[in-house]
Amino acid sequence: MNGFFRLINVDDGFALQLIPPDAEGEEINIVEVMDYLQSNNLVYDLSVLREKINLGVKTEYWLDKGKCPVLSENYKIEISEDQMTAVIRFIAPSEGGRLLTLEELVKDLRFRKIMFGIQIQNLQEFFANREYCKDIVVAKGKDVIQGKDAYIEYAFNTDIHIRPTVREDGSVDFFNLNTISHCRKGQVLARIIPEVKGQNGRNIMGMEIEPREVTATLFHFGRNIEVSEDNLSLISMVDGHVTLVDDKVFVSDIFEVENVDNSTGNIEFEGSVQINGNVISNFQVKARGNVIVNGVVEGATIIAGGDIVIARGMNGMGKGKMEAGGNIIAKFLENVEANAGGYIQTESILHSNVSSEKYIEVDGKHGFITGGHVIAAERLGVKTLGSEMGASTVVEVGANPKMKEEYLQLQKNVAETQKILNSTHSIIATYADKRAKGVQLNNEQLEYLKSVILLDNKKKKELEKDQKRVEEIQEKLGVQNQAYVEVRGQVFPGTKIIIGDLSMVVQNSNRSCRFEKVRGNVKCINS
Repeated sequence: MNGFFRLINVDDGFALQLIPPDAEGEEINIVEVMDYLQSNNLVYDLSVLREKINLGVKTEYWLDKGKCPVLSENYKIEISEDQMTAVIRFIAPSEGGRLLTLEELVKDLRFRKIMFGIQIQNLQEFFANREYCKDIVVAKGKDVIQGKDAYIEYAFNTDIHIRPTVREDGSVDFFNLNTISHCRKGQVLARIIPEVKGQNGRNIMGMEIEPREVTATLFHFGRNIEVSEDNLSLISMVDGHVTLVDDKVFVSDIFEVENVDNSTGNIEFEGSVQINGNVISNFQVKARGNVIVNGVVEGATIIAGGDIVIARGMNGMGKGKMEAGGNIIAKFLENVEANAGGYIQTESILHSNVSSEKYIEVDGKHGFITGGHVIAAERLGVKTLGSEMGASTVVEVGANPKMKEEYLQLQKNVAETQKILNSTHSIIATYADKRAKGVQLNNEQLEYLKSVILLDNKKKKELEKDQKRVEEIQEKLGVQNQAYVEVRGQVFPGTKIIIGDLSMVVQNSNRSCRFEKVRGNVKCINS
């Protein structure tokens, strides 16, 4: 039982009786007592009242001469902001005061428009065994049950992580790689898990609350694929190779050639391309899937939506270029511009501009980076970094240019959207005030108000989407603050190390060390 209070008669007038709680009850709330006294125009001394309550025993606080005011049993109701819950606290009657009945209370609840979810059992328990100054749930709404959006479940590996085998002598085997996700004719490639509609809720005022709208989904696919009769399964029509690029499923036989040269011209293919020989200078290979070259690439351009694998490496001759939506794996990279949406793994990087949105590993028999600018979003591992000859070498981690650019644009979008919402809120509030004052709006004003409300709803959704993406990027950028450069062999003086927004130039040769961001500086930590 909680502590409570009530007015009683005493020999020389009337007083406030203070009844302490039992072992598990709550103490008397002095604010509640003050509110009770003030609402009944009873004068009191706060310091004395507080002392009396703090005694923690049953006692009386004398209030005035005369007969005790007769006050009926009363209560206060608090309704939650979402109108889903109402909580009642009963106040004890004065000596000789009238007790409420359950029927009176229910009638009053309906007068207050509390129509749904009345907790009769809770109230019956109170009237059977009165406990004052205690929160009792008097009404509870029915929660809305949100539905589920439809989604696609893929039956093949959508994220193949290629890992070259490192031989016992330290060299890397770039030939035996798991680069292909095979499929067979009649194989189910993906299934749609249909949407599930939600169920309405209702607040204590009896108003229906609708769940959010659920969305259906459709397959996006290329050639050599068919949809089942129920439109819920995606099926391969051929034996071949399946890839997922930008949420679109492709099945194709691998396009295979010996060399890319004058006999083939440039190659552009919807699936994956396998080149058993070399790619000659000035030619171009484009593929929506992977590009695999078992030979060498000279000053050519290789663009892949998936991975790029070059078994014998690439000499770009200052004009070669590689762009991969996935990973880049090559024996060596020399005089090349290479960009990967995944990781990059190679045995050496020489005078090249290379960037990865994940990590870069330069290992194997040589494992060096000399000259150029090498960027990795997460981390960079290398055996030998820089050059005795002083070739300008810059390595950078914790940087993702595309993500930073997107982040800045999102911040701009959020600011602009918020500005529009401030304006729409002001206009809607102005019209609401007019209507509250009984001002009749003409058709033109009603149409304008409707257009403003539609714009307001649209911008709210845009703001929610952009803010969610900002939070995602902030989380990723936070992870990138832990980026590092690991040198397993030797780092030469003159090499520039950049981590996030900090940088340092290596002054002295060092071995087996790791460069990290430590208390606002780039530090070299020896293993």
